[in-house]
Amino acid sequence: MARVTKPQESQETPTAKEPPIIRFRGVRKVYGSRDALDNVSFSVDRGQLAFLVGASGAGKTTVLKLLTRELVSDGGLVEVAGKNLGVLRTRHIPQLRRVIAVVPQDYPLLPGRDLLGNIHFALAVLGWPRAAAEQRCLEVLDLVGLLDRATARADQLSGGERQRAAIARAIAPHPKILLADEPTGNLDPHTTVEIMRLLDKIASDGTTVLVSTHDRAVVDALRRQVIALDGGRVVRQESSGAYSGGIK
Repeated sequence: MARVTKPQESQETPTAKEPPIIRFRGVRKVYGSRDALDNVSFSVDRGQLAFLVGASGAGKTTVLKLLTRELVSDGGLVEVAGKNLGVLRTRHIPQLRRVIAVVPQDYPLLPGRDLLGNIHFALAVLGWPRAAAEQRCLEVLDLVGLLDRATARADQLSGGERQRAAIARAIAPHPKILLADEPTGNLDPHTTVEIMRLLDKIASDGTTVLVSTHDRAVVDALRRQVIALDGGRVVRQESSGAYSGGIK
């Protein structure tokens, strides 16, 4: 009788899930007698686009400031790329801010420099060699659709162009995380869609993007992860899909 050979079992083991790049666990932050954040817990995986939503005063800005260590929590865990920010020494904060880039609401650009100069200056401060910095400037301007505006000054740009320029400058050093604070607050609906599509593309290229917004239409259009805050508490979390809770 022919011998039946038993198939060998695969020696491959399942790949462990990578830990989230952003994690809040039971975070509390107090301003005077008021809880700005109360027992806030959420996480964001690497390479995700996520929305932090809520009305003014909900706690969104506090979350962003905790992530950049402008503030320190009064309880709980704030973790970025595996590092506990609550015990991070002051001398290590500049290193953290090379991991995290921020696009503020007012997208400030240096008025005396053109777009190329604005981005090049940001890289020069970080010690990039001139040739590498120049190449990277062209790459990010092309990514955000402003390569043909490289020699334009800030006062020659529209609101949407200034916002895209601010995003280009923020992502130029290859940060792991991009925080965008109300990036479409002063833009018309068409430009808003363009900016959000750009942020979605940046996330698809591997950068984790966390967008703070109160604009329900923006969130519903992209159907990505949502963390909803109200009065300093997480009131809803959704991994994807349109948000149905009261963004105003």
